[in-house]
Amino acid sequence: MNSILLRFIRAFLLLPCLWTAAGAQGVSFPGLGGAAPGHKDTTYFDLARMVIPDLAADKDGFYRGSMPIEMRHIQGPDSGGSPPDTSGLSNAAALAVKAGGKDRLAMLFDLGSSSDSAEGFAVLALYDLAGKPRLLDAVNVAVDRSTHFRDPGKLPIGPGDDAIITLSTHFNSSQGYVSTPLILVRDDRFELIDMIYTFDESLCAYRRTQELTFHTVADGQPYAAIKATVTDATVPNGESCDDAAPEASSRDISVTYHWDGTAYVKWCDALDKLAGENANRF
Repeated sequence: MNSILLRFIRAFLLLPCLWTAAGAQGVSFPGLGGAAPGHKDTTYFDLARMVIPDLAADKDGFYRGSMPIEMRHIQGPDSGGSPPDTSGLSNAAALAVKAGGKDRLAMLFDLGSSSDSAEGFAVLALYDLAGKPRLLDAVNVAVDRSTHFRDPGKLPIGPGDDAIITLSTHFNSSQGYVSTPLILVRDDRFELIDMIYTFDESLCAYRRTQELTFHTVADGQPYAAIKATVTDATVPNGESCDDAAPEASSRDISVTYHWDGTAYVKWCDALDKLAGENANRF
């Protein structure tokens, strides 16, 4: 009896480790000609063609096509720019995720931008590879010029579920703008939890950075609570400049998202206030 109880306790204590192990596999960048996981006769190119139906390889091994399938923007119908008339790909970013206890593949295709849009167009696609591969959902997650998975790309929020994290960014000579969508996969559909905005600045006298991190807190709900923290740090660089350097400082701004049975909700607007402060610095 004691040995059975001991094995149960050990198994219980290992659960957080199992969540971490399940989320340890990060983003990969397979060539489109490679075989999709578990499918020797289906390539990543075949998966990409579910998003861009006329995609084709050119003589240099690059892949080109025209318009992607119609899709919504992750922020809603009033957001997002237009896709470019012609898309080009050499590879795509791939990420194995869990959703509803099932294995899924998320892929991110950054298609660039159209001539009439300041922001890019990036497709986040969700596939079911059990049996014949199927495209389950696709959304535009571009909020700025260049879009990627944010390292490590996903956040385990339960033993059978991951949240997905992407980022959109652009830089000029002294400033970096980053928009980070935090995305839930529920019923094989993408849902935005929140959009988090950060801003880095490197001037003559100092550098100011905003580093975003996430971690989860089990709170008895089907999805764990998610705590997002921005560390806003100012570091003088010792240079002689026209403007005096501010004093060195660092502060943490945090928001926790809790599952309320239908959606993730946040109980404070600290990150929204930070975004407003940053906008005044642009």
